[in-house]
Amino acid sequence: MNYFLFIIKSALEDFKRNKIRTFLTSLGILIGVSSVVLLIALGLGLRAYIQQQFNSLGSNIIYVIPGNIKNRSGFRGGPPTSSISFDDKDVTTLRRIRNVKAVAPLFSKSILVKGDIDEEYYELIASSVDIFEILNLEIEYGSPFTRSDADRGSKVTVLGPKVAEKLFGSSIKALGKTVHIGEQGFKVIGISKAKGGGGLGTPSMDEHLYAPFKSTLALNQSKKYLAIYVQAANEVTIPTVKGDAQKDLSKRYKKDDFSVAEQKEILDIINSIFGILNTILVAIAAISLIVGGVGIMNIMYVSVVERIREIGIRRAMGAEKKDILYQFLAEAILLSGLGGALGLFFSWIIVLLLQTQFPAYIDAQTVATALGVSSGVGIIFGVFPAKKAADLSPIEAIRYE
Repeated sequence: MNYFLFIIKSALEDFKRNKIRTFLTSLGILIGVSSVVLLIALGLGLRAYIQQQFNSLGSNIIYVIPGNIKNRSGFRGGPPTSSISFDDKDVTTLRRIRNVKAVAPLFSKSILVKGDIDEEYYELIASSVDIFEILNLEIEYGSPFTRSDADRGSKVTVLGPKVAEKLFGSSIKALGKTVHIGEQGFKVIGISKAKGGGGLGTPSMDEHLYAPFKSTLALNQSKKYLAIYVQAANEVTIPTVKGDAQKDLSKRYKKDDFSVAEQKEILDIINSIFGILNTILVAIAAISLIVGGVGIMNIMYVSVVERIREIGIRRAMGAEKKDILYQFLAEAILLSGLGGALGLFFSWIIVLLLQTQFPAYIDAQTVATALGVSSGVGIIFGVFPAKKAADLSPIEAIRYE
């Protein structure tokens, strides 16, 4: 133990003599570790955000969407595509299925929305009255649109709280006012309760507005739905409802033209996609670790040349090859370890700042990976100059000018 403490102490004393060089050498590892840790933290945060969004929805939801989402090869080449879109006939078919509690056909579009004090692009959700139950949307002020409003295509809308605040200054001020969606005026009859989420450019349900489907036909002249949300009566009936929906829709469409999936399936697929993307991004960021390792190797070679006479004197006084090898290897590991620890610290600071807008976080596995990788870089790139120093002849080293 005393032997290794002596080696570490000697390495630290050398660092003190070359503070600037020590910092610049560790900087490459610092940047590499920070990049990797931040990307992992963002990936973990994105998964947590998606989980939060799904948890905020109503329970027992089944999604009917165009395309085959289970075609994994399709995801690698992009999102699933399909030539079909749903219509009222499909909605009627799904409503007739046993144990179906609610059905909400959905059309959405990003559109410019104008209020009294501002205007902004928001996501318009056009659907039936069941959308509020299925999305678990509660109304804080006013009321949701009714089935009568939906049947007549009344120009009424429910705003998310962030939309109301942005366009009118507050939720209370927005209630009863007219908001212009595209070129049409809609009366604000309700403001939904805040559900949270969003951040870093990702909209939450608080940044949506909701209107009856028939009132938005000017924006959707084909009268088609992008998706249909089905709510089963309870969790036990989900497999039965899902199977019946697939069977009934297969009478009209080909098997690969549509997908019927429950929440867990959608979540698993989304997580797998982001898992692949995050792995690729982390691999790209890891290149900077290799660059940092090469920097350590170069500096250690320079250090060997500068200290040849010192090495010769130590060998002449009885130091063995392994002592010199351990000495320079310890310096390389400490350099990369220092860079890794600083990189982890700066990443932690950045993640704390991000958490005000996005649920990014660093877990224990990320910490272990960061420190392990940085130490590994030190070993791999430090062993070559360390071996060069250990192989020097004592006599030639002492005579070196």
